[in-house]
Amino acid sequence: MSAPILARALLTAIAAGQGIAPLFIDLNRTHATNPLWPGHARFHVVWQTFSQTLIAAAEVALLWWPAPAMPQRFYLAALLIAGPLAAFLLAMFTRTLYGGTLHDPNGIPPVRIHAGQRVIQFDLNAVIIIFAAALVVLSVWAFSSN
Repeated sequence: MSAPILARALLTAIAAGQGIAPLFIDLNRTHATNPLWPGHARFHVVWQTFSQTLIAAAEVALLWWPAPAMPQRFYLAALLIAGPLAAFLLAMFTRTLYGGTLHDPNGIPPVRIHAGQRVIQFDLNAVIIIFAAALVVLSVWAFSSN
């Protein structure tokens, strides 16, 4: 498999994850139908979920639709895919400024790993986002190196 095809496949996997995973993760009792969330917050999560799904479909089309200007379409798709990743990281790193948290008691709990006497806990979303961001960088590098 050539580097550009691999790069497009990696970006497609990330876009698909951004577009499909929220339909299952966010449109349920932990988010969209969580009775403890204000109605306006539930509205925003449903809006965000559908926006991500529609944008992901456009990203995949940019990557695979047979049309001219593939390099430009690839880089546009990479930027569109990187945008929500960067926004998540910005929200994560600034959450103390607005009282945000990565999870709530009524939602998906953080992952806990026992290392001897110590318990390490981390948010799985953060791990996935950081991994996806690294894959976007790798994809752009692989595509541009050919």
